[in-house]
Amino acid sequence: MSRFKSSTMDGDLQEVFGTPVPELYEAAAGPDASPALARALELRSFLALTEEQVARVRDRVHADMDPDRDMGELSADKLRFDAEWLEAALDARDAYRAALGELLRTMPPPDQRARPVRTTQLRATATLPPSAAPAPQRAGAARARQP
Repeated sequence: MSRFKSSTMDGDLQEVFGTPVPELYEAAAGPDASPALARALELRSFLALTEEQVARVRDRVHADMDPDRDMGELSADKLRFDAEWLEAALDARDAYRAALGELLRTMPPPDQRARPVRTTQLRATATLPPSAAPAPQRAGAARARQP
């Protein structure tokens, strides 16, 4: 649903990935899709939906405040509710924009494929002098007490 609605971050996505948003969705469905692209598009979908909610509340308030509208139809309770709804939608929009912006800033360049990292396990070996080595314990043997 929000896949085909625009968002305020579509230009940023296109700039970072070098591809228009509809093509990014096609690429994300492929077997070689990067996790960063999938996350970016998920955040973008949430953002587009939230921006649609902001626009709906804004348009509803504008319609309620239309100068040609009967003043007897105005309701302070309805406007208060719309203001709370708008505040929640704007907070969500700001959070999604921040999260998507942070992801786009911190992800590796799109042309850099994730490569498996090879690690080698280093082993440290040391020999202790005979006097420093602990004496082996035998099962069931009682230690002699020293005076």
